[in-house]
Amino acid sequence: MTTILLIEDNPGIRENTAEILEMVGYNVQTAENGKIGVEKSLINKPDLVICDVMMPILDGYGVLQIFNTNPKLSSVPFIFLTAKTDRNDFRKGMDLGADDYITKPFEERELLSAIDSRLKRVGHLKAGHGDSEPANLHYISEKSSQKGNLQRILSERKIHTVQKKQYIYLEGDDPTRLFYIKSGQVKTVRANADGKEFITGIYNTSAFFGYTALFDNTDYMDSAVALVNSELIYIPKPEFQQLLLEDQEVSEIFVKLLAYQVEEREQQLLVMAYNSLRRRVADTLLRLQNHDSAKSIQLSRDDLAAMVGTATESLIRTLSEFKLGGLIEMSTSGGIQILHPDKLRRAHW
Repeated sequence: MTTILLIEDNPGIRENTAEILEMVGYNVQTAENGKIGVEKSLINKPDLVICDVMMPILDGYGVLQIFNTNPKLSSVPFIFLTAKTDRNDFRKGMDLGADDYITKPFEERELLSAIDSRLKRVGHLKAGHGDSEPANLHYISEKSSQKGNLQRILSERKIHTVQKKQYIYLEGDDPTRLFYIKSGQVKTVRANADGKEFITGIYNTSAFFGYTALFDNTDYMDSAVALVNSELIYIPKPEFQQLLLEDQEVSEIFVKLLAYQVEEREQQLLVMAYNSLRRRVADTLLRLQNHDSAKSIQLSRDDLAAMVGTATESLIRTLSEFKLGGLIEMSTSGGIQILHPDKLRRAHW
C-alpha cells in the first residue's frame, strides 16, 4: 500500500485531508510540524510527501532541503500545500525541487490528481531504470562481495582470525587495507577525552568496513574492535584502488555504501540531538534490526548504551519498560528480539 506523509500544523486541515486520502486507499502518516515529519520519514520512508509551508519549529522549505540532502529521501515526490499564493513563494518552492504546489483552499480532485500524477511518474522511472535503492547496509555489502572481480579477490586471500575485544585498527592509524568480515561482528568507536566510547557503526558477516578512510585518503577517524571471535579478509589499499578504477560496477557499489553510511550517521546524530531516551533506544533497536537479517540483536548492554548515547543503567531501565509493554523479548544470553516493530515505532513518540 502506498504511504503518504502529510505534514500540516492545522489540525482541521490535517485530519480532513488524511481522511480523504485514506478513503481513496492510501496509508497516511501525519505530522504537526516539519521536525516531526522529517523524523518519521527517517524511520519509515514515505512514497510521497504533502507538506505545508508555514509551520512552527521547521517550515516546509526546511523540510524539503533536508530531503534533498538525504540520500534515502531525495527521490521522494514532494508536494507543497499552502495558502500562500505569492509568485516568489511559488518560485522558491519549485527552485528547491518541489514536484508540485497546491494552494488552499483546494478541491479534492485537484489534490488526488497531483498525487496520482507524481506516483505514476515515479513508477515509470523505476520501471525504466530499475529501483536501485539498497535495502540496507548489510544488503549492499553482501551483494558487492558477490561481484566477479571482488569475489575473486576475496576467494584468493588469506582468512585472518581476530579474537573478541581485539582491536583491528586504532583512531589515527594510516589506512592500509579494506576489511571484509567472513564471519563475526565488528564495531567502530570513537572516544572522548575521558575515555567514554561512542559507537559509530556495527558491521556483521559479509560486511566491508574501513573504506571511508581509503576514499578520503586520511587517517582513521575511529577505532575498530571485534565484538565476537571473527574471521576477516584484508584487501591491500593499492589492490582496492586498482579495482575501483577498473570495475565501474564495484566502484558504484562502494559509492552507495558511502552514501548510505553518511545517511546513517546523520540520522543517528539527529535522533541523539532531539529525541527522548525512549525514542533513541527504540530507533537504535529498529536500526540494528534493519542492518542484519537475524531476528535477535546480539549486543552487550554497554555497547548498546554507547550507540544510544546514555548510561548503561538508563538503557537497561528503558529496555525493561519495552519488555513489560510486550514490545521486545530479552533472552537469558542477552539477545534482544523485537516482537512488534510497528508498535515500537509508535511507542516512543
